Formats: sequence, structure tokens, C-alpha cells
Amino acid sequence: QVQLVESGGGLVQAGGSLRLSCAASGRTFSSYGMGWFRQAPGTERELVAAINWSDPSTYYLDSVKGRFTISRDNAKNTVYLQMNSLKPEETAVYYCAATPRGYSTSLPAYVYWGQGTQVTVSS
Repeated sequence: QVQLVESGGGLVQAGGSLRLSCAASGRTFSSYGMGWFRQAPGTERELVAAINWSDPSTYYLDSVKGRFTISRDNAKNTVYLQMNSLKPEETAVYYCAATPRGYSTSLPAYVYWGQGTQVTVSS
């Protein structure tokens, strides 16, 4: 079992930045691939970024490439999402999730989820 707790969400103006953190506890964190998802009201949950458990392989949604950066610190059991140049349409609840696969872009592969943190971008 892996427990995930997100933090760092909040209200930011368009063009601003936020850094989300996801603290993990439980089984060996370094064995899990990690992902950040987001879900706005009335929309499906989408994968924003993912990172492999061992090598630096990463995935980014096309619309966030060059603005968002996912990283992990296995010593601190924490994964981060640095979000720059935020846009109002990126207002959503952001979730971190863990997959026992080393790396996945498929939502069903993620078996552990945090409770989510609200990100609101004002125009």
C-alpha cells in the first residue's frame, strides 16, 4: 500500500507559477512510476506528466511541454510538479498517482491516488 498526499495548490494569476508536491509513504516509493493528473469539472481526468521510477524518462502532455517539469526525490519519497506560465484553462484539481509499472501513460495503470489539490488560475 502507498499513501499519497499532495500539497502546493492554490490561487495564482495567469502567467504565474506553482510547485506541487506529493509525499508518499508505505511501500518502497522508488519502485513506483509516478504521475500527475488533473481534472476540471465536467471533464475527464487527464495525465499531465509522468516519471519513471529509476531512469529519468518523463512524459508530458503536449500543452504543458516547456512549462511544466516533473521531478522526484526518492530519498524524500516526494514527487514534484513545477508549473510555470499557468493558464486559466488549467484550473483543475491536480492529483498525484503511483503505478507499480516503471512508467505508464495509461490511467488504469495507476493504482494509488492522492486526495487532490485545487489549482485555480485567474485571468
